Amino acid sequence: MLYRLTADAVVLLHLGFIVFVISGGFLAWRWPRLIWVHLPAALWGTAIELCHWVCPLTPLEKQLRQLSGDAGYEGGFIEHYLIPIIYPAALTTWHQVVLGISVVLLNTIAYAVYFRRRRLANP
Repeated sequence: MLYRLTADAVVLLHLGFIVFVISGGFLAWRWPRLIWVHLPAALWGTAIELCHWVCPLTPLEKQLRQLSGDAGYEGGFIEHYLIPIIYPAALTTWHQVVLGISVVLLNTIAYAVYFRRRRLANP
């Protein structure tokens, strides 16, 4: 039971990290010091997608699931939890590139607006 709860906590942490990578640039509008935490996280999240790396949280969750007696699953976190919701077909390299570029573009927009507002407020 403890392994299953820990695996579920890893899933929540993983999902929280993904949400932070996607939305952290906008959160920095309210909490500017967050930039120093978000930028490395966004770079890591983008690198995971564009370089087709495996996030270390995925094998950790799989191992915890197996220790709890579950069979585990194939593929990565995004393929298992998010892609079935977002895409009807399996995750392809093209989808990963689009996801990675989308993170970069979204955060570029967020930071561009932030720094523009800051520059206008402090001439």
